[in-house]
Amino acid sequence: MRAVPARRIPSWAWVTGLTAGAVAAVGFLAVEASHGAHPRAVPRAAAPAPARPSAEPSPPAPPAVPAASGTGRRIVYSLGAHRVWLVDASDTARRTFTVWPGSVSPDPGTYAVSRRLDATTGSDGVRIEHILYFTAKSGVYIAFSNAVDGASPPPAAPGTRTGGIRLHKADGTALWTFGTAGTRVVVVR
Repeated sequence: MRAVPARRIPSWAWVTGLTAGAVAAVGFLAVEASHGAHPRAVPRAAAPAPARPSAEPSPPAPPAVPAASGTGRRIVYSLGAHRVWLVDASDTARRTFTVWPGSVSPDPGTYAVSRRLDATTGSDGVRIEHILYFTAKSGVYIAFSNAVDGASPPPAAPGTRTGGIRLHKADGTALWTFGTAGTRVVVVR
């Protein structure tokens, strides 16, 4: 018999074989892991339950409609609180919000929405909308309005006389809907 010479295996074949074996081992371990923990595995201690957040305090109730503001459907404006209430015919406040008063304030008393204007430029140069005029004092018209861009009014220049009572944009829209011509406006201290 004749001896068969030994064949040498190229080095790249070893690398390929080792890579294939490693891929097979990783695949096997991945399948095992997808089936959950091994039955003989020691279970880990359960993680502590997250701390339960304490109940957040509810926001404070809005201030009540001033008692001295009369009865029935009306807009109530408090000079001291810088606040407006929209009150329906059953004396229920449907909405209340804070405002930025002008430099000229109306005197306490009862007025009515005398004029409504969709939009214009205020005496401070700001584009305003939803303007509800209800009185004048010392030659200055006093009205509720909101800036078209929703911004708060800039500080008035010293000596400037403005009668605009500015509102947030959403409040201006609500007041515009509520305050039809003739709607009573009650101003209290």
